Amino acid sequence: MVMPGVVDPHVHLAGYNTIDSYELGTAAAAAGGVTSLLNFVWQGWQPDVQAFGEGGTLTEPVQRHRDRTGEALVDVGFHPVVTREDPSVFEELPELVEDGITSFKLFTTDSIRLSHGFVGQPLDRPADLGAVALAHTEDHAVCETLTEQLRGSLDPTVYPDSRPDYAEAMAADVLARLAVEADAKYYRVHTTSEVAADVITSYRRDGSNVRAETCTHYTVFDRSVYDRLGNTPIMSPPLREPSDVDEMYDRLRDGTLSVVSSDHVAATKARKCNEACWDCHMGVNSLQTGLAMFHDEAVTARGLSYPEMVRLKCEQPARTFGMTDKERIQPGTDADIVLFDPEETYTITADDNHSQADFSIYEGREVTGRVQKTFVRGELVAGDGKIVADPGHGKVLDRAVPDWS
Repeated sequence: MVMPGVVDPHVHLAGYNTIDSYELGTAAAAAGGVTSLLNFVWQGWQPDVQAFGEGGTLTEPVQRHRDRTGEALVDVGFHPVVTREDPSVFEELPELVEDGITSFKLFTTDSIRLSHGFVGQPLDRPADLGAVALAHTEDHAVCETLTEQLRGSLDPTVYPDSRPDYAEAMAADVLARLAVEADAKYYRVHTTSEVAADVITSYRRDGSNVRAETCTHYTVFDRSVYDRLGNTPIMSPPLREPSDVDEMYDRLRDGTLSVVSSDHVAATKARKCNEACWDCHMGVNSLQTGLAMFHDEAVTARGLSYPEMVRLKCEQPARTFGMTDKERIQPGTDADIVLFDPEETYTITADDNHSQADFSIYEGREVTGRVQKTFVRGELVAGDGKIVADPGHGKVLDRAVPDWS
């Protein structure tokens, strides 16, 4: 089967929450059929001391990451993350957009959260420029209170109760409402639950610029996996009920959710498992396994069509984030091509990881469907799981302001 390269708009490389370099992370991407990815770069993060400093611009991490992408194997772009309530960052946005950085992210929870009062500004300014605002939306007060109540337990099966679906829905509603008021393009990351998807549906009915994704793990696993795998699947937001997994497919089919991303975060198993679930490293790695895993679950097991899979993994993320040369295979585009065998069966193991992560939450799962070859701009970069191109083939994406009409 010949298909466009996967476009993954939700990746963490060479940043504060991941141990993957651009070389290792993009090697995992290439082996998994991902030809373009968008990486988060963090305002105020100081890699030399591994901590957030006071202040900091958005331009600084963008430049730092540009300087590090010389080792990339696939094409990469950036989402700068606003981590401080400093209005001066808005003065940077026009030049960044002009430079092909046409999306920005913010959080409503954890240590880098922004208040609802401030959030309206990072929505207003990108709206004026046509840029996309992404948001990690969970209600911080709810999550903090429940975490403190449950923290005495070392059982990872209670972790989802500390960040419930209604906390996700509450914050999703606030951000969507603010985005509609600003007439901003708003993209909600990692939707996990029926109630959060209901929020997106309610705003999409009137044609507003609200979009949302889910991630591979939310289409495969429910919260029962914490009993089997312990801390390794700990991520934020957490895995939900079996009915929520089913709902993700209903909302992918009806268009409420338009993208399936990886939310790839690399960590060692020791960092995941040697601490209580409350303190372990958040996130899972899946750049290399995401396409095969989603194909096995969505297409083979649940009957999603191949055109739907390509729409969710390739066309829609490219269109959503201004990468028109990456949407499809046709004359004049970038010739990002994947040869995918939909019938080959193999067993996922972390021994095959190109990522520095030494585990996989899909370890031991037999899947149907495997990437055979990955071409980036016409050049073979990976074949049969092996990297055949030299680091540096990847380039920094110069993205357009996307058209969401």
